[in-house]
Amino acid sequence: MSDNKFVEAYDHLMENLYEIMDDTLHSVADAMDIAKEKVSELGGLTQEEVNDVADFLMRDIEHAATTSPAVSDKDTLNEWFKFDIELLENFALDAFSSLADKTRIELAKIENQASKYHAYKQGDITGPGTFTCDQCGKQISFKSTSEIPECPECHAKTFTRS
Repeated sequence: MSDNKFVEAYDHLMENLYEIMDDTLHSVADAMDIAKEKVSELGGLTQEEVNDVADFLMRDIEHAATTSPAVSDKDTLNEWFKFDIELLENFALDAFSSLADKTRIELAKIENQASKYHAYKQGDITGPGTFTCDQCGKQISFKSTSEIPECPECHAKTFTRS
């Protein structure tokens, strides 16, 4: 695994989840269980760490599913990400959008399940996006899977996806 095994695990989970959701009729939860097994087989992470990374990924997907535009219009997506989507890797955008769309459908059936995944804290792994410090309002942006640092302005440790 790379220097940050959690970032790499997040990307592997997203790739596996994308493939599983594309090939079958699994629910997102069932597909995530299968994806976690595949990432566990790679080694390098404890089961607890795999579960933590899976929680980070589901938080991001569910947030995107409940708040992102349902259309794939470039300008609308640029506005949602708060930066030019051309800066994202093609796979990351395709996988993230596809998973968000499939999750949006599931969430319509079970509306309030997503709320537990919306806390963003220092040390969490997250997908691309812009985050606002809950304390001072400073915005930080990630163009790829990243670990959330403390706020560079006030050193606070909690954020909201903008």
